[in-house]
Amino acid sequence: MRMQNSAKSTNAPADLRAWLAYLAERGKLAIAREGIALTDELAAIAKRLERDSAVLFPRPDGHEIPVIANLFAGRDWVADSIGVTEDQLLPRFLAAASNPLPTREVPDGPVQEVVHDDVDLLRQLPVPKHNERDSGPYITAGLLIARNPKTGVQNVSIHRCQVSSKNRIGVLLLPRHTFSYYRIAEELGQALEIAIVIGAHPALLLASQAIAALDEDEMAIAGALLGSPVDVVKCRTNSVRVPAHAEIVIEGRILQGVREPEGPFGEFPQYYGPRANREVIEVDAITHRAKPIFHTIVGGGFEHLILGGVPREATLLQHLRRSFPTVLDVRLTRGGTCRYHLAIKMDKTNEGEPKNVMMCAFGAHYDIKQVVVVDKDVDISSSEEIEWAVATRFQADRDLMVVAGALGSKLDPTTDDGIGAKMGLDATAPVSASELAFKRIRVKGEEDVDLTTALQADPGAAVARLLAEARMRAGYRPEAACVRLRRWNM
Repeated sequence: MRMQNSAKSTNAPADLRAWLAYLAERGKLAIAREGIALTDELAAIAKRLERDSAVLFPRPDGHEIPVIANLFAGRDWVADSIGVTEDQLLPRFLAAASNPLPTREVPDGPVQEVVHDDVDLLRQLPVPKHNERDSGPYITAGLLIARNPKTGVQNVSIHRCQVSSKNRIGVLLLPRHTFSYYRIAEELGQALEIAIVIGAHPALLLASQAIAALDEDEMAIAGALLGSPVDVVKCRTNSVRVPAHAEIVIEGRILQGVREPEGPFGEFPQYYGPRANREVIEVDAITHRAKPIFHTIVGGGFEHLILGGVPREATLLQHLRRSFPTVLDVRLTRGGTCRYHLAIKMDKTNEGEPKNVMMCAFGAHYDIKQVVVVDKDVDISSSEEIEWAVATRFQADRDLMVVAGALGSKLDPTTDDGIGAKMGLDATAPVSASELAFKRIRVKGEEDVDLTTALQADPGAAVARLLAEARMRAGYRPEAACVRLRRWNM
């Protein structure tokens, strides 16, 4: 290990530490006791708090590097992390994807303050084991940055990374951009240079999940989300550029033609991804800040789902609006693991239009398994509202669409290696319906009620007075009750 000097940029974008300080100031950061076990116990505590607060684990299993979990406990947290309100979240993401800010290369950065050339992953990093049947410790919040061997354009994505030995990592590569770069490298007869970035600003995590085209750099989308280019530095052992203000970087190569056992691992559908022979990363170096923080995501937990859901929603909304301007909003539902079930709100103008929208949604991303299209009066953030629309505006013999034999998610256990069915439900009212046929009931003035003036300040005293009056009207006399009790020596 050796120390490196680092010059800090005065106009660098906010980092993970700024986000943690923001959460702490608002009482949304819990601190665990020291020494929590990296196997199971850390994930158990994070899971219990996943809807309430982020959790910092100091000295887990005695390790000097603390672990942070639960960076997102709700959609409002995602919005806060990029400085917008929740209703501005998808428009802001769409604007960033349409107007990316290219990265800015700097000579050095805090992420390379400490360099490990003699790599021992589990000794140098506090890598937790999460779900009960996981095959071992997994790096789950690492941004895997790969560089196109021909064009030099980078891709940023998140993959499950099983620590297999001191310097080897098993990685699941689905048929997306990293895999495409890997195939290009194989054709050239070389390994694919990569870096795994741990502890980045939430904007980089969000951008990594955008459904972008091949050779569109997600770090440029992150820069647009932050309003400033992401400062990057060149890795010390390869040509990949990594965020200068991240916490930790693992530098390595995905080996050509090598496969080793990886899995099982608890995935977002709430099931285990199976064990199989998969691609292998050989690690060449680890760099990090002088006192880094290790970010982990509990597999299949709420942070895992919401992180993947919001960027996909933005990209799906953009895709649908290109053909259907009447589409108003979309939501990947929590019950659908923020991947498989999509709710679409639209201002329907023509019969049959919802079915066209469904087909467009299925083509937008192969993960989409079920689509429900609803009218503009339905709150698609509410599962109850969506179910109400299906219950009152949908008929299966008229409004159901089924597409057999389509490509879906390979992590869906009901598919045949990813081949399955798609289902669409048109839960919109007929355009020709009379005004009152599908008019939602409402109580006039409900939205104008001020409960601070409508309700009594001391409800307990009011209830006691009403009960006393009721007893007196019924002939109840406390003094008579006391006489009866004395007769029975009570």
